[in-house]
Amino acid sequence: MSGVLHVLLHMAQQPGPFTSETLAKAMDTNPVVIRRIMAGLRELGYVRSEKGHGGGWRLACDLAKVTLRDVYAALGSPALLAMGNRTESPGCLVEQAVNAALDQAFHDAEALLLSRLGEVTLAMLSEDCRKRLGSRKHQGLRAHGA
Repeated sequence: MSGVLHVLLHMAQQPGPFTSETLAKAMDTNPVVIRRIMAGLRELGYVRSEKGHGGGWRLACDLAKVTLRDVYAALGSPALLAMGNRTESPGCLVEQAVNAALDQAFHDAEALLLSRLGEVTLAMLSEDCRKRLGSRKHQGLRAHGA
């Protein structure tokens, strides 16, 4: 998700369309992966594609109305937590008790995280990036490091 947010914020700060190849280089991935991701974002109205010479992907949304949770959902709502329960002994009462406690904790953690993701808009991130870039310019640094 961070890679997609990275691309969307770069798109917000730069005029003109971005080709799948350019975005793939920025995310260190294959253009086919970018086209698949961007197609999902296009279906939700977050980006649009322009065909022909000079075409590519452009933002098509109001950054103030799109939250991190929206982007998470656009990516298919992948698993938030990598930890899981043991399932080797489903009949074991200890395993059942542990799994029940962990399931509740995981559920609570996911609910809290999704709530927080819903509070942060792309506009808020873009403004934070703008401020950080302004600070770096004063220090003579570029957006991607020294």
